Amino acid sequence: MTVERSNLLNMMKLSVKVLIQSSMSLGRSLDSDFPPLQQFFVVLEHCLKHGLKVKKSFIGHNKSIWGPLELVEKLCPDSADIVTSARDLPGLKTCVGRARAWLHLALMQKKVADYMKALLDRRDLLGEFYDPGALMMEEEGTVIVGMLVGLNVIDANLCLKGEDLDSQVGVIDFSLYLKDSQINESPKDDGKITAILDQKHYIEELNRHLSCTVTDLQAKMDSLEKTNSKLIEELTAATDQIHALRQEQDQLRQENDAIRESSERRVEVTKQDSEVELETYKQSRQGLDEMYNEVLKHYTEERRIRQELEKELQLQVGLKQEMEVAMRLLEKDTHDKQDTLVALRQQLDQVKTLNLQMFNKAQSANSIVQKKEEEVTQLEEKMNQMVSAMKQMEERLQSSEQTQREACEKERDMKLELDGRVEAMQRQLTDLDRLRLGLESELKSEKEQRQGLQRELQRERDTSTQLRTQLQQLEGLQKELLDLKDEKKLLQRTCEEQEQALQEMGLHLSQSKLKMEDFKEVNKALKGHAWLKDDEATQCKQCQKEFSIARRKHHCRNCGDIYCNNCSSNELALPSYPKPVRVCDTCHTLLLQRCSSTGS
Repeated sequence: MTVERSNLLNMMKLSVKVLIQSSMSLGRSLDSDFPPLQQFFVVLEHCLKHGLKVKKSFIGHNKSIWGPLELVEKLCPDSADIVTSARDLPGLKTCVGRARAWLHLALMQKKVADYMKALLDRRDLLGEFYDPGALMMEEEGTVIVGMLVGLNVIDANLCLKGEDLDSQVGVIDFSLYLKDSQINESPKDDGKITAILDQKHYIEELNRHLSCTVTDLQAKMDSLEKTNSKLIEELTAATDQIHALRQEQDQLRQENDAIRESSERRVEVTKQDSEVELETYKQSRQGLDEMYNEVLKHYTEERRIRQELEKELQLQVGLKQEMEVAMRLLEKDTHDKQDTLVALRQQLDQVKTLNLQMFNKAQSANSIVQKKEEEVTQLEEKMNQMVSAMKQMEERLQSSEQTQREACEKERDMKLELDGRVEAMQRQLTDLDRLRLGLESELKSEKEQRQGLQRELQRERDTSTQLRTQLQQLEGLQKELLDLKDEKKLLQRTCEEQEQALQEMGLHLSQSKLKMEDFKEVNKALKGHAWLKDDEATQCKQCQKEFSIARRKHHCRNCGDIYCNNCSSNELALPSYPKPVRVCDTCHTLLLQRCSSTGS
């Protein structure tokens, strides 16, 4: 493999040299029928086929260079036109023909070296098409790319429509590279031609590299400006959000203070109301006990009267009717109370929505929540006391209801017994009417007292539910405060990271601007300099000593002037040359200063 690579490299050198020398005699414009040009394409095709992997298909084994050449379209977007035109040529049927057409078009564009360099830079992708010891995978490939740069001097005018690129035989003709002893060219003409070629090559390479660097720097500047503007917008938005959050925090603090004051007032009012209600309940309970004793006494008297008098049946019938009416009224009252409960539930839902709105606003109430928790513990103790009192009240009510039920059952038993005595007791109804009226008034007063007790119970239940909702609200406020604190910390971290990123972007921008100014100065300096001819300079530009056989002329590759050996003994790597070249003392110092300034 190494011998093959060296042979192909030597053949490539000969073909490029013969092609350039023969093109100089024809004015550097070539047609497709020129034999050295045809041999150059044959040698280049052999170099590209060296070490190419064989792909298996249904038809057979396929070994074509069209696969790696298609990668250039992905690596260099400028080559998309060449690839599409090579695919769309009407006379081409095979991949070999498309690859040959692609090479012809790339030579006409003077970009064969650029495309090959792009391929060699991505050898990881070339590994899919070439073996490890192939010419394109080794150093010989880079040497061939350097030789192809010299072909940019040639202007190729090739016609691809009439040629049969599919069936061409790729055989190297060595007769073109054999030297003719009869041809004796003058050394002066060779020197002039080489000097002109060097000057043109130097200027073209300088222009190309400068244009590439300028476009890259412009693209970087545009991207940096865009990112800087985006970061500035994000920073302004973040600062606006921070100010808005601070204002909302102040508003919520004020609202929380107002809520705390109102809640304290409500707690005091509820305390006073509960105390007053307890006193009224105790008084009403004593009155009920007294009334219950009196009712028992009247009931015993009525039993004695009923045993003696048979006319009390009508009174009991009337009492029965009145009790039914009272039961109906109680049912109506229960329905009304259910309706009021539905309305109260709706009001509770509305209150819950209002409380949810208040939750969102109470973000910074940490200090107040602690005080409220203490108050809540006190309220819970009071609530527990109230609940115990309520349970006692409910037990007493249940006992009173049981006594009423027992009285009703006894009345039903009496009604069954007194059905046979209805006729005798009708005579005594007139005497018992007065007693009935008194009992009705007492029953009405008992009903009113019972309704008042039920209302008080409902009020106490409502107050207990309100206190429970307030406890739930306080717990929700604590959770929201913790979440808001975490969000605030995250926002502060993001702001700090964005500020650091902005500082770094500012440093990068300043450095890129300095580099742009340096490149502009270099470009201006290079545009102002010209490549001096050997005949124009008779003495060194720096030391002013005349040239002779002992003191020879040397060109500075940076400014193009002519110096002696002592004044141009330095060497530096320039963007137009891959290796270090000769530079004068003044250019050497200037370039070193620029490199040190850009590195710092």
